[in-house]
Amino acid sequence: MYRRNNTEEIIPEETNVWECTSEDCKGWIRDNFTSNDEHVCPLCSSEMKPGTRMLQAINNPRNY
Repeated sequence: MYRRNNTEEIIPEETNVWECTSEDCKGWIRDNFTSNDEHVCPLCSSEMKPGTRMLQAINNPRNY
């Protein structure tokens, strides 16, 4: 017997992120997943700037 997986759709919401300033890099990270005040791209080590994206909400249990 097969059952349909009735999962609730998660609606995207405007989320604060940090975006890489390098034109050659597409790196970004959610604001609630950063651990320090110095925001450096983990992919290319360039400076990052604040921005927003439409993303599904994810709670970070380590974010106090």
